[in-house]
Amino acid sequence: MPSPLPSPDSSFLLGGELPVRRLGYGTAQLTGPGYWGPRGERRDALAVLRSAVEQGVTLIDTADNYGPGVAEELVAEALHPYRDDLVIATKGGVVRTGDDAWHIAGRPEQLRAMCEASLLRLRTDRIDLYQLHRLDPRVPMAEQLGALDALRQEGKIRYIGLDTLTADQLEQALSLTGIASVQNRFNLLDRGSDAVLKVCESHDLAFLPWFPLANGALTGEAAALDEVARSHGATRGQIALAWLLHRSPVLCPTPGTGSPVHLAENLGAREVRLTTEDMSRLEALAPA
Repeated sequence: MPSPLPSPDSSFLLGGELPVRRLGYGTAQLTGPGYWGPRGERRDALAVLRSAVEQGVTLIDTADNYGPGVAEELVAEALHPYRDDLVIATKGGVVRTGDDAWHIAGRPEQLRAMCEASLLRLRTDRIDLYQLHRLDPRVPMAEQLGALDALRQEGKIRYIGLDTLTADQLEQALSLTGIASVQNRFNLLDRGSDAVLKVCESHDLAFLPWFPLANGALTGEAAALDEVARSHGATRGQIALAWLLHRSPVLCPTPGTGSPVHLAENLGAREVRLTTEDMSRLEALAPA
């Protein structure tokens, strides 16, 4: 018999020991266009963060360059002191100089300074999950991961994660140090990181897919998506998130929004139970 589909409301053990509910919340949409500056009223952003946790989210994903600094400060203002079951993930390794200017910065001294700044903004002594936002091609991987490993040994990081890499790079990283998570682009319409997902499954690593709602592309023509959504009384976005939650037990999407209505819609994906027939129809949507 085929293996049962993963439950969309299940938990994942980050690092093999720290439980998180698999549908989390991402903070990028709390910042302005290009993830630069604030977006809207501060009180609204704080309310959405608090509402996410009140509705059962236990994984908050942010980054130092969202703002820059804005998103981390909002997380601390809204949620500190943090609940015992709340896991805060952030990222470092990219410097921003404008809304369209991103500079990879992976020298050990840069990574240490970024982590120290995130600790201050997040008002914590230890970051649960610290993710290298991009591998710096000018710096040996061993030096970048060595800097993060040193921070972990000092107790400033609990787990190390990586963002945007190939399956071969992930295998290389795993040969150098312990890795708990990966963030790559992956969604209903983009399966380009399927090989990375397979490595995550084989090593029991969390895979936090970015652009889990295909960054707006779900508005296109997709009759099968509409039919599956209607059959469950759900929206397209809820089906896209439910597909991720059903596809692999290591997938932990963290969709972001600044709207309380959209937040509730996203979290409603936890209630959608897709069938194997639904999954087959949805699998066929991705381009070859």
